[in-house]
Amino acid sequence: MMKWLKTNWFYLVVLIIALVVPLLITNRYYAQVITMSCLFAIGALSLNLILGYTGQMSLAHGAFFAIGAYGVAILTYTMGWNFWLALPVSALLSAFIGFLVGMPALRTRGSYFAITTMCLGEIIYLIAGNWMELTGGHNGIVGIPVPSPISIPGLGKLAFDSQIPQYYLVLFFLLLTLFVMHRLVKSLRGMTFLATAINEDLAEAVGINTFRTKLLSFVVANFFAGLAGGIYASLIGSISPSVASIAMTFNFLMYVLLGGITTLAGPIVGAFIIPILLEYLQFLQDYQMILFGFLLIVVIIYFPTGFMGLYTKVRDMMKKLKVVAQRAA
Repeated sequence: MMKWLKTNWFYLVVLIIALVVPLLITNRYYAQVITMSCLFAIGALSLNLILGYTGQMSLAHGAFFAIGAYGVAILTYTMGWNFWLALPVSALLSAFIGFLVGMPALRTRGSYFAITTMCLGEIIYLIAGNWMELTGGHNGIVGIPVPSPISIPGLGKLAFDSQIPQYYLVLFFLLLTLFVMHRLVKSLRGMTFLATAINEDLAEAVGINTFRTKLLSFVVANFFAGLAGGIYASLIGSISPSVASIAMTFNFLMYVLLGGITTLAGPIVGAFIIPILLEYLQFLQDYQMILFGFLLIVVIIYFPTGFMGLYTKVRDMMKKLKVVAQRAA
């Protein structure tokens, strides 16, 4: 037990902080920002699976997020379904559409795959904005109910109509996503993901079915993107076609690239730091994105592994300095 605590104390501290955050932040607005950061971290983690671990640039991630969001909105608001049934159905729908798209699209590589997914994203955006009977068009869907109350043995009924329960709901799904991603990327299947990302031809030469590997990664990533979208729709209470726009995809890309690609902590760090920075830089208005565009270029060129890569370099440097100091003493 002591050995485990010695090697994992940092993660335990982070978990404790995450559990007490809503009790420390009394400002409802900032609490909402933290909740949304947790939610976007789910989407960023899922994009990191296909982009970082499998090496495929999907520009339709916002579209799959929107499929989950519209799925929950239509099933709960229009059809009267229970949220806890609508959420997995919507996530599975997002994964299924990802499977149908991935079957032909993943037979292409590089920029061809990116362009294919970008076209899909535009199709989903146009459908969301023009299918009035189903999606409400550009007016969207308003009045989406919050998640249904659940009964927890020993605690009674838990309702999600206030800020703190909503935060813990999102935190639960973030931890669930992180657990699944960790188990997946650390498994033998995860090794095939990385092999495909590093050198697809060499991976095929040693017997890895790279098409199936990419398809699995794409489907799993889109499932969790749809899951995040479904929770988003229920917590916000309204959605519009903007959730399917290419801007949403670029937001997720920014979280992954700035946070640290091919790491599990990086997308979470990016999903927290960037929205919080945007809140503090609101006085810049339209110049915000110019600043972040410049920052993204600098990070990609000089720090391709993002904030987490920079942290790792500083940590390793400090260890070396510590060793040198001990030898000198």
